[in-house]
Amino acid sequence: MIELYSIGKEAACLNSSFILSFFMRGRFTALMLLVHLLAVALLIHVIVRCFVSLRRGRRIQEAVIYLSKEPGDEKIPVLYWENSIGREKTCDILLSEPGVSRDHAVLKRREGGWIIADTNSRAGTFVNEQKIETQTPIRPGDRIRIGEAQLVLTARDEPSQTAPQRKVYRGGRTIFTLLETTAVFFLLTLEACFQNQSFRLSPFLPFLLLSTLVWGVYLYSIVLLKRINFEIETVGLLLTGIGVLLLFGVDPQTAYVQLAAAALGILLFCAILWILEKPDFVSKLRIGFEVLGVALFAATFVFGTVVNGAKNWIFLGSLSIQPSELVKIIFIFAGASTLDRLQTHGNLIEFIAFAAVCTGFLFLMHDFGSAVIFFFTFLLIAFMRSGSVRTVVLAVAAAALGVFLILQFKPYVAQRFAGWGHVWEYPYDSLGYQQTRTLTYIASGGLFGSGLGNGYLKNIFAGDSDLVFGVLCEELGLVFALAVCSVFDLLALYTLSDVTRSRSTIYSISSCAAAGLLLFQAMVNIFGVTDLLPLTGVTLPFISAGGSSMVCVWGLIAFIKASDERTYGARRRRDL
Repeated sequence: MIELYSIGKEAACLNSSFILSFFMRGRFTALMLLVHLLAVALLIHVIVRCFVSLRRGRRIQEAVIYLSKEPGDEKIPVLYWENSIGREKTCDILLSEPGVSRDHAVLKRREGGWIIADTNSRAGTFVNEQKIETQTPIRPGDRIRIGEAQLVLTARDEPSQTAPQRKVYRGGRTIFTLLETTAVFFLLTLEACFQNQSFRLSPFLPFLLLSTLVWGVYLYSIVLLKRINFEIETVGLLLTGIGVLLLFGVDPQTAYVQLAAAALGILLFCAILWILEKPDFVSKLRIGFEVLGVALFAATFVFGTVVNGAKNWIFLGSLSIQPSELVKIIFIFAGASTLDRLQTHGNLIEFIAFAAVCTGFLFLMHDFGSAVIFFFTFLLIAFMRSGSVRTVVLAVAAAALGVFLILQFKPYVAQRFAGWGHVWEYPYDSLGYQQTRTLTYIASGGLFGSGLGNGYLKNIFAGDSDLVFGVLCEELGLVFALAVCSVFDLLALYTLSDVTRSRSTIYSISSCAAAGLLLFQAMVNIFGVTDLLPLTGVTLPFISAGGSSMVCVWGLIAFIKASDERTYGARRRRDL
């Protein structure tokens, strides 16, 4: 009896200990869920604040200056920084008088004032009865003759006191948004500290480095340079931090490399903004950029190393770079142009040739994922430059023929697409192994994930690069992952809505191309790992491991930043 009593007492103690442990684990799980929900809420709030600020910070579409039409002094409002003048219905300033060509001239504003340029019209353009041969500065009161149309440049009246004013976010709002961004990083760091319910302090080091980077960029841009907008930098820093902390749970060394690459990318971001400050100067650099792009591809083709079937890496000791990522930036530089050049030299032959050389090198190097991205970007730029649907249709038809020939003569390429659409038939084969695991772990993560660092997909090959969207869903949940993906959609929508407010078509074309490239690349990555598209092995911008990719995406969002007319405007106010 005594032995039975002792056994029963011991069993009761063990049962009590188990119940207490289970209860404590339940409380711990609830606390971590609360931390994660707060991180999701702050993430969504930061994204919403940034894009609302971008929208509200735009200039009201009102006349910048007027062209008074003689006789009668009818005023024609000049709405844009670059304006096409002619009898074509698509012109910004439509003139129906005799002698006016379809695309006759371009009136544009630069730092030194207004400039008018003739675009190879038959009758020519005259300023104060002098025929102009090159870009000619004009001032209010100057008389302009275009065909038989007589125009006078007229200054805009001062806005009335009752006119609606643009709502401006003050500098304190920027600080509050960055505090929220830092809080998102802190909450994710807490999740990483309690990985598998065992506490560790190591995730705080990348958190401290990220915080230093965030506030360092703020001090440089807002305090030192006196810029009045910081939304694009905030979005870039937010996604960069999420990617670094996610990768820290996969491999700490990879996370630190990613952080160093982000710092280099921010330096490139600043350099591109400096280059873009003078649109006409960018046009002069176009040929040089194209030569540099071809040289980078040629160097990769000759000295590159095959990694995962594609010869797209150059190794310099322990350092590796992927030149095709840098050529994406050069590609956009080569495709953008000022309005007067587009109307004077409307053909696309030069850019088509450059695009053909780039995609040709990518196919020779078997980097088909990048080739698809370059081709999509080419279509976007070609349409914006020409406005011709026929050009796009012909390019797509030519690409379709090229793909057909490649599939016929390169059967190993066709094999890569063999599992598309039915990967569950090959769950243990290379045709479907990665996608089936990704889909399984996305489902296991549910809406709010298993916690940062607690996933299993990261142990699958390419978990930190090609499959990183699955890791994001598994560990941080579908809600968090969709919020991250929404940034690429919002960037594309913003650039499309802001296209007429940019100071030059260089900004309009380059920003739309950059945002479109980021969105398309994100779609190819996400739809590839979820079997909606063939798996091509491209990175998810800002999130996937890859130093070259991180540098590239920061360079791309510099084009979007430059398209905001506040970037190079008055720097005495602070926005956001």
